[in-house]
Amino acid sequence: GAEGEGNAALGAPNLTDKVWLHGAGEAAVMDVVMKGRTGQMPAHRNLLSQDKIRLLGAYVYSLSHPEK
Repeated sequence: GAEGEGNAALGAPNLTDKVWLHGAGEAAVMDVVMKGRTGQMPAHRNLLSQDKIRLLGAYVYSLSHPEK
């Protein structure tokens, strides 16, 4: 959803907690967006521009590191 809190019924993880299932950091998030996860998430490299991939990676990463 818009707040990044996931939906367990759909298998969507909570992106706002401190749990990293497939590596931590912006680079790991960008790698999954660009290459996908076999059987879990399709690659979006051909659907998003390089700039949009960077913005998405930074946004997802920011959800787990809220400003205080």
